Amino acid sequence: MTEIAAVYGSPRRKGNTSILLEQAVAGAGDAGAHVTEIVLRDLKMSPCLEIYGCKKDGSCVIRDDFKTVESLFPRMDGLILASPIFFYSVSAHTKILMDRCNSLWVKKYWIEKKPFGQKHYPHKGLFISVGSTRGKRLFDGAVLSVKYFMDALDMKLWKTLLYRGIETEGQIREHSSALQEAYDAGQDLVQALANGPLD
Repeated sequence: MTEIAAVYGSPRRKGNTSILLEQAVAGAGDAGAHVTEIVLRDLKMSPCLEIYGCKKDGSCVIRDDFKTVESLFPRMDGLILASPIFFYSVSAHTKILMDRCNSLWVKKYWIEKKPFGQKHYPHKGLFISVGSTRGKRLFDGAVLSVKYFMDALDMKLWKTLLYRGIETEGQIREHSSALQEAYDAGQDLVQALANGPLD
């Protein structure tokens, strides 16, 4: 069975990205995947302290809730990450998770010595984001961060769903097309994973 991790990066439990992610999770589940949901606001995670204890075996030495996530990610075929935009980047909750995954980057590139510039990724990821403004480059920083975060997980950023001009809690429910797009993307991710590695 296809295994997918769904990461809720919003500080609001019923925020717009959470609503979209729920739709994507439903789509992936209906397509036959097993989805493990991770709500970052419920976890106690320190930021990366850059002490490089992970250089020994690629495992973070900070003892907190990240240990569960760290052991989960390598087993996942795919990832759905959802975060609102804060100052043209992901939420603080999401960024802490991404930075803590530096341990997996160290494992991949320093310990296992895999070459940079990977062309074939065994896993795929979907990024869902919502921003309150309509700036042309609103999502540029977040998408770049997510791309290289996923690389550390041997994942290719397969698709993004990005929505501008959405701010108040639950406002995304007024956009039925966005809800459908999220559901369809969840289903499509499962199919894409079944099709094999992505160049």
